[in-house]
Amino acid sequence: MYQLEVETEADWWEVEALYDLCFAPGRTALSSYRLRDGVPKVAELCLVLRGDEGALAAVIRYWPVLVGGQRVLLLGPVAVHPTHQGEGFGGILINESIGEARRLGWERVLLVGDEPYYRRFGFVKLGGVIMPPPTNPERVLGRELIPGSWKGVTGEVTKFGPPPKARDPR
Repeated sequence: MYQLEVETEADWWEVEALYDLCFAPGRTALSSYRLRDGVPKVAELCLVLRGDEGALAAVIRYWPVLVGGQRVLLLGPVAVHPTHQGEGFGGILINESIGEARRLGWERVLLVGDEPYYRRFGFVKLGGVIMPPPTNPERVLGRELIPGSWKGVTGEVTKFGPPPKARDPR
């Protein structure tokens, strides 16, 4: 049996170690990490899945971003320990967290990933949504949590937060 919980501060090192194990070195240099830098994650959607002995089996995180000035959830990263891949843990995390995101009032989700994998969770390729380079536009995917919520939402994906301050012209 496995236990699904919201990630806590105490999980941080173990979660980061799993991401290091599952992803290539330099993962934090990717464009999606620049959008997360200095922005608090959406804590209630960041989940950990543990086995009977308490060992971390899988994790998922979410961050807020803006697309054309509209609030959007950025899914990822999601990682499953190599000894548990193929057991459906990624799907459990995605489905549970998306259900909670909808309940919390989020309207749409964005991710950068493999369309053949994420299609089963309702994600489709987004046209007109531009991730910072060097992201491959074919990997920019989205899912509506409310029907029609991606309609008209286009433009550059930018960091969530207050707009940059204008420079003083003096």
